[in-house]
Parts: sequence; C-alpha cells; structure tokens
Amino acid sequence: MRKFLIALQFLTSIPVRTKSAMDKNKLAGAAVYFPLVGLLLGLILATANKLLYVLGLEELLANTLLVTLLIILTAGLHLDGLADTFDALLSRKARPEMLKIMRDSRIGTMGVLSLICIILLKLSLLCALDLKMMNVSLILMCLLSRYSLVLSMFSFPYVREEGKAKVFIEGMNTKIFSLATAITLFCVLVLLGLKGLIPFIMVMLFTILTGKFIAKKIGGITGDTLGAINELTEVFVLLNMLILMRFGI
Repeated sequence: MRKFLIALQFLTSIPVRTKSAMDKNKLAGAAVYFPLVGLLLGLILATANKLLYVLGLEELLANTLLVTLLIILTAGLHLDGLADTFDALLSRKARPEMLKIMRDSRIGTMGVLSLICIILLKLSLLCALDLKMMNVSLILMCLLSRYSLVLSMFSFPYVREEGKAKVFIEGMNTKIFSLATAITLFCVLVLLGLKGLIPFIMVMLFTILTGKFIAKKIGGITGDTLGAINELTEVFVLLNMLILMRFGI
C-alpha cells in the first residue's frame, strides 16, 4: 500500500501522505503500481464522463472538461515533459545542448505547438468515439500510458546524473517490469477481453519505437522524455480504440 501511495504521489496531484525517508529499492519498487495509478485516473475520468452525460452537456464541452480534469489530476506533469522534449529534439542542436534545453524552465515555440497539438488530438479523438467505447477508452488511455512509463524505464538507460525519475529507472528490474506487465495485461483483458491484446501489443511496439528514437537522439531517456512518451501514448491508445470501433472489432 505504501508503494502505491508513493506512485500516486509521484504521478498525480492527489494529496497523499507518505514518509519522507524510504529505502531506494523500495522507492524504485513503487513503479510496479504505475499502471494501477493509471487505472485509478481512468476510473475517475470514466465516472466524471458519466456525470457529464447525465447533465446533458454538449459533447465538445464535456470532452474539454475531461481533458482539463486529467491535466489537473496530474498537475500537467507529463505535458511539461512533452513540451521540454519537443523543444529539445526539434532544436537541431547537439546532444549536450538538447539535454540543457530540457532543463530550461522557459518554453519554446516547438514546446507550445506540441502542447496545442496533443490537446487538440485528444479532444478530436474523444469526440470521435461513441458513448459505448468512451469509458473503456478513458480507462485504457490512462492505464496503458502509465504502463508505457514502466516499459520505457525497463528498456532504456537514464542519461542524467540526477533527477526525479532516476531512482525509478536505476531500480528497475525484471521482477518489477514483469509484475507491472502482468497487472496491466490482466486489467486490459478484464476490460476488453482477448481483443484487448491488440492495443496492448500496439502500445508496447509504439513505446519501444518512440524510446529508441529518443535514445538515438540523446543517448537514453530522462524524466521529460517519459512525460512525452506518456502523452503520446495516451493519444495512440485513443487512436487504437477509434480504429477498433470503426472496424467493429
């Protein structure tokens, strides 16, 4: 339970109390619960969606409120990483300069554009989904995107000497990854049955390819790039759900 609360504290703005002093290995082990934190976020969004439906709000307004709620629940953590990552990767600078750009608290043009695009994509995809697929899509979006963080931390090295994500990445091992994968797969199968294997496998492939692209540019991953991977995966999951819906799978 304590590790879950640490994961919740790390990934969200939900107020939780945990003891400040904790063994690094135990802290790293909290990554097991990243998918469950995603599941919780998804359930909150799905519940909010049901309430908004009962209120009879116009679709675009309701979906805008859902996206806003997710931003509030995560304190914009992953969006901040997305902006920093795009500012760096599209700067056409050398590796050391890109890492320096990510540390800059100021946001550049590419960062602003990436935020606009990712939010518009989420809104558009949510509006394209029918009511039947909406709630399960919201849950899977949050669940699989947080799993993508675990997969990234397991697959790629951390390139900074310090940082908030360092303890999770350096403490990542096969046991933590396998357990997080089992938890995620179980939740996906409960939500979608065997057809849930499609978005699950697609997210794994997408995460690895995205991580490889980033690692090729900067030599590994950082906390900012994890945020970017999370945001991109959220959109990718919604796209997968839309495709499943359109093809009647």
